[in-house]
Amino acid sequence: MPKLSPVSYRQLVKVFEAEGFVWVRTEGDHMVFTKSGVIRPVVIPKYASVPVFIIKNNMRSAGMSRDRYFELLSQEQTKTATVYPHA
Repeated sequence: MPKLSPVSYRQLVKVFEAEGFVWVRTEGDHMVFTKSGVIRPVVIPKYASVPVFIIKNNMRSAGMSRDRYFELLSQEQTKTATVYPHA
């Protein structure tokens, strides 16, 4: 299984949106997402590189497995590479 590594907040937002989370508000430099059936909100800071411990905490709050995270992340990266081939 791949190692978790820091990603940009934009990539993380796309991963959680693909999982069904909806942006509800911004508080300072933190974006707050909710999903029906999930008790705690997912909070994503607007950092160029979101640390692994925040990604893990958000995955735990969302009930998302590592496998599902990597699946969604690879889908997002494939879309970005298709849209922006020189990115």
